[in-house]
Amino acid sequence: MLHRKNSSNVVSPFIGAPSSGPAPLVPCPLCSGTETRDYALDKKRCYQICDTCSLVFVSPKHHLSSLDERAEYDHHENNSEDIGYRRFLSRLSVPLLGRLKPGSSGLDFGCGPGPTLSVILEEAGHKLALYDKFYATDASVLAGSYDFISATEVVEHLSAPGNVFRQLWSLLAAGGTLALMTKLVINKERFMTWHYKNDQTHIMFFSTTTFTWLANDLGATLEFVDNDVIFLTKTPI
Repeated sequence: MLHRKNSSNVVSPFIGAPSSGPAPLVPCPLCSGTETRDYALDKKRCYQICDTCSLVFVSPKHHLSSLDERAEYDHHENNSEDIGYRRFLSRLSVPLLGRLKPGSSGLDFGCGPGPTLSVILEEAGHKLALYDKFYATDASVLAGSYDFISATEVVEHLSAPGNVFRQLWSLLAAGGTLALMTKLVINKERFMTWHYKNDQTHIMFFSTTTFTWLANDLGATLEFVDNDVIFLTKTPI
């Protein structure tokens, strides 16, 4: 049963919270668990947490429309020739390249309007397919099989992360790696002053506990290879 735990204690400390107050509780969008509760409120949105997998998520009533979400992404200026952006992505690309066999095939999921990680990996001799629901919409690539799948600064945008993780996992070959980059929830106090939650396209927030639950659910080997960089590896046959 969905429930609120000490909801009055959750709401009262936060000045300027949405006038409608806490949103109706919903099942967890990652694990489908029903043991969810209020986590935090700020001036714009309500956040809930799952007691099963510890995912923190924005109430669906505060999700942007697809049109508004696309408009936000259209402002991004990611460029494959941007040295700073390449340096940012290197926290994932360097450890990933260190474990790939020559000529591996991969999927860059959520590549955005200016694919860059795929360029870096292709320069190292690997083959990449691209998918993005707004910018690279060829769904046929979601029927392939891949040695690795990357998703950098993507999972925090997903409205149904459980479904997406299961889909991506099914595309991954035995021994393959799902390489993720997303900033992690530390605790509630830091969450309330966290710039990362203020991006209105960010609606899912993961922690080490959440990824531990996910690894167990998928039967994956879990590695935190750098700050906010997570590798989930499928057991070899």
